[in-house]
Amino acid sequence: MAEASSHRLVEPRITFNEEQWADWRWRLHNLYAIVTDQGKEIPFRPNDMQTLFLNTFWYLNVILKARQHGITTVVDLLLLDQCVFNSNITAGIIAHNMDDSGKIFRTKVLFPYRHLPDQLRNARTLEKDTGQELVFDNGSSIGVGTSMRSGTLQYLHVSEFGKIAAKYPEKAREIATGSFNTVHAGQYIFVESTAEGRGGRFYDIVKKARKHAELVESGAARLTEMDFKFHFFPWYQKPEYTMNPQGVPIPEEYRRYFLELEVTEGVSLTPGQQAWYVKKSAMLVEEGETDEDMKREFPSTPDEAFQVSVKGTYYGAIMSRLRKKGQIRKVPHIPSQVVNTFWDLGRNDSTAIWFHQWIASENRFIKFYQNDSEDLSHYVKYMQDECPDFIWGRHFLPHDAGNKNLERNEDRVDRLVELGIPRNKIVVIERVEDIEIAHELTRAILPQCYFDIEGCDDGIGCMDSYQKEWDEKQAVFRNHPLHNWASNGASAFHQFALGWSPPALVARKKAKQASWRTV
Repeated sequence: MAEASSHRLVEPRITFNEEQWADWRWRLHNLYAIVTDQGKEIPFRPNDMQTLFLNTFWYLNVILKARQHGITTVVDLLLLDQCVFNSNITAGIIAHNMDDSGKIFRTKVLFPYRHLPDQLRNARTLEKDTGQELVFDNGSSIGVGTSMRSGTLQYLHVSEFGKIAAKYPEKAREIATGSFNTVHAGQYIFVESTAEGRGGRFYDIVKKARKHAELVESGAARLTEMDFKFHFFPWYQKPEYTMNPQGVPIPEEYRRYFLELEVTEGVSLTPGQQAWYVKKSAMLVEEGETDEDMKREFPSTPDEAFQVSVKGTYYGAIMSRLRKKGQIRKVPHIPSQVVNTFWDLGRNDSTAIWFHQWIASENRFIKFYQNDSEDLSHYVKYMQDECPDFIWGRHFLPHDAGNKNLERNEDRVDRLVELGIPRNKIVVIERVEDIEIAHELTRAILPQCYFDIEGCDDGIGCMDSYQKEWDEKQAVFRNHPLHNWASNGASAFHQFALGWSPPALVARKKAKQASWRTV
């Protein structure tokens, strides 16, 4: 943390001593005021979670949190404090939309500054207040917006990055590639959010930070100034999230959930915490939300937070039901039975493949693989190297597999045959003009499917997070898919919904004209 400036900020009659004023922790505990959610103006005193964060933050920080822990507040006060007490500091706060940008500026920057002690505020005067940025007479400034690319920042806070990544993937990419690079090594970045599905830039940063934390814990790596440190603040760490348990029945499904937390995570909840969780979940349902929203907004574990679907998804609700019914679990490969594959083919983006077996009248997905910017030979080699004992059935490709490659003067079916896949095992799915047909057929067949929780982990994430595009101006979801990291995996699954039939049905169709579903 940067040291306090030697510039004297208070007149001698103030009783605080120099050592206290030089301590940013003391300042955050004693100098600032905030507005509560109830609209009350109170002195700021860090709560337990805020104190824990202040004692453990790093240069680069990614923070997965439950709602209402006050992490946004404490980060923004920290940035404001550094600007007030240090010269030539530039701090930036990125909000996920314009409304939140204005609110953060008013309540977490301007209000705390205006309510500093008079002598301090008079000693650190404003040169400019634009309504989005405060510029101080010491050359420091703090601004709030929806993006920041220009200049150099010493402090950057990205609020609700998960929401940005889910609704505005291009904006998230711009923040990660542009705004992050305005902060040099040894300076400070704070990326915080509730979870919004297993994908996107926020999820990627969290996943990488968690893996690095495991390496650090094992002694195989160290945390450097250019590594993100992972912080997680679950709901049960907030003391206020409890209530009198008398008269609050705990349904059986919640009892199982609380027991699983205790057995697998070592989290033992008090009766008061259990009662609060049940009542809060019921309140969300009454407000039109679901128990998945409870896990997203008030997660107990990081994995739980990311397992839930995001708003505007095509298949999120069905995938949630599959989890509850135990259809996302360990699904072993049966060596004696054939494995079918379903592809989405990308040239400059991702190619995705699902691996499927039909066992005891069940559609079992045992593996999922996705990569990008690779030739078809890469995927055939993957099948040969990673699946040497598979008995291959049929390989279902999207309609454009028959398009000619101008450079090679061959289509991708020809290329796969050249690489060793028998032509009579390749099925090219007929083009569907209306994507809603694929969506409806997928919704119809998904309840009949089982997914291996490990082998299909990334593919499950695609199905959880495949969503509609967001219309920022109208504040509604458009009626067509968002093309992002999840769309290729979902499109590959569409080939299954459009083109596959159980063997008995296929045999009965042989004597008939080919279905519209295949060519």
